[in-house]
Amino acid sequence: MKNLLDILRWSEEYFKKYSFSKPRLEAEKVISHVLSIDRILLYAEYDRPLIDDERVKIKRYILQMIKNKKGFDEIVKNLNQTLPSDGFSESKETKAREKSYRKEFLELLTKSIVYLKKHGSREAKLDVEHVFSYILKVSRMEMTLTFEREITDAEKKEIREMLVEIGKGKRPLQYVLGFEEFYGYKFYVDEAVLIPRPETELLVERCIKLMDGIEEPKILDIGSGSGAISISLGKELPESMVLGVDISEKALAVARKNKEENNAANVKFMRSDILKGVEYKKFNLIVSNPPYIPDYEYEVLEDKVLQNEPKLALTAPDNGLYFYEEISKNAPDYLVKGGYLAFEIGYNQGEAVKKIMEKNDFLNITVYYDYAGLERIVIGRKNN
Repeated sequence: MKNLLDILRWSEEYFKKYSFSKPRLEAEKVISHVLSIDRILLYAEYDRPLIDDERVKIKRYILQMIKNKKGFDEIVKNLNQTLPSDGFSESKETKAREKSYRKEFLELLTKSIVYLKKHGSREAKLDVEHVFSYILKVSRMEMTLTFEREITDAEKKEIREMLVEIGKGKRPLQYVLGFEEFYGYKFYVDEAVLIPRPETELLVERCIKLMDGIEEPKILDIGSGSGAISISLGKELPESMVLGVDISEKALAVARKNKEENNAANVKFMRSDILKGVEYKKFNLIVSNPPYIPDYEYEVLEDKVLQNEPKLALTAPDNGLYFYEEISKNAPDYLVKGGYLAFEIGYNQGEAVKKIMEKNDFLNITVYYDYAGLERIVIGRKNN
């Protein structure tokens, strides 16, 4: 029984076995009491993990109820006499206060989730948890399990302002917080760059494997944006030298900030229109997550993407294939013999990008899929 829903089901079945008239209600009462959650909020917290002490307390109540053949309301009247000591020494006043704080916290959390759902958020619960975690300065796990202090008026104000930005303002969570986690590193992001996506981590993983066994690999990242790919590769391959290029000066400013924040001394950023400003021509790997959304697909993206993320970093001419053509055509001049070209692609572009690379004499071209089963990466090797 790992989470709240598991133990709720188990408790209900246990009460059914012993012929309690309202087994689900009795289970809800016990669990809400132990976790200091209103019964109505239990199902908003259904995936909340339980710690050992909480599970023990719940079972202790259930056994006491079965032993005495009494419902929870009757048992709780004589709680101090009928239940063994649980080892806690806090005063009743302290426990009552913490229970009140916990209740207020959970009510505020639930209302916040409802607010974001009302404004069309697809990940309302996750967004709310991240905002609360950031403002209250606790991990999401700590917050879910043990948060029992008062939330100050100043914290409530900050939470409210962020939620309004996300809900009413349709601003992505990452821009509101000012950062995103990627490949275990923290990256500053603003509207000058795309928000790094989890699926791009698969491209980084593939590139790391490609460079296995190569001493001091030289890597070029075309369209570096926030620097997430460049910096992640630089950190994971400390003997490498990584050059990230982008046409946007604003994006380069973000990337350089992230380089400093992540102490990536072996990574450099410079302005270049694809490969036009690059003079070095002996890279072991060229990697790119270029703009690849066709113009006709751009208009149907989520509002928060359309209103906030830079169109320049999202769309490309020629049905989204322009940059694959340009990079594949020129990349052989910048790669060592046997060097690799690795792309992130759109969900239906695998065959088209593969043909483009074949046309430009790349070999061993492979299309890789993401965890959703969508085409995500194409990798080929320079012919000579």
